[in-house]
Amino acid sequence: RLLDSVGIQYGGLEIKPSAEFVIDSVKYGFIAFAPIRATLDMLNLKMASEMVADLKSRNDIVIVSFHGGAEGREHEFVTREAEEFYGEDRGNVYEFAHLMVDAGADVIFGHGPHVARAIELYKGRLIAYSLGNFCTYARFNLSGPNGLAPIVKVYTNSQGEFLHGQIFSAQQLGEGGTTLDSKNRALKKIQYLSQHDFPEDKLQILDNGGLLLK
Repeated sequence: RLLDSVGIQYGGLEIKPSAEFVIDSVKYGFIAFAPIRATLDMLNLKMASEMVADLKSRNDIVIVSFHGGAEGREHEFVTREAEEFYGEDRGNVYEFAHLMVDAGADVIFGHGPHVARAIELYKGRLIAYSLGNFCTYARFNLSGPNGLAPIVKVYTNSQGEFLHGQIFSAQQLGEGGTTLDSKNRALKKIQYLSQHDFPEDKLQILDNGGLLLK
């Protein structure tokens, strides 16, 4: 009700799976998935692919969000394998993201691990595997990498192909909101993880936060 009242587009619930909107004559579709009840099940890869393909059939650019992967600072790396957390199947985020691009997704923003993860280009589409925490509250652990709050700005052409982007480093020091981080720790973390997990990738992450094709 709150999101509706202020005009923020959203999706990912069984009762509200996706959103479609137009900005400057470009048609956008947004959809989200998670391995959690009452959401669109990211573990059902066939269903997810069909929903993304259907959204792409009506829109120029499709943005996919997912809540997946194991949680915490011990799980910063993209393993390319199925992940579990406290006995719960949290999906193979690498397989999921690639299948969503194959189905028509143009930009993918992951979250769920509560820490930042690598960024990758696949078929000219940008995948951010986890943007960590951003604006949390009381019970969340915000120490060390858990307090990093990267912001990623993505530029595409009208077909959704990646052109360039920018990483902005922010941080959470505790309750009271998110602030920019002059030490650029989120950027440095994503640089390291991306090089470690995807050394073959064609994405270049500059020291000033710029994202460029190599």
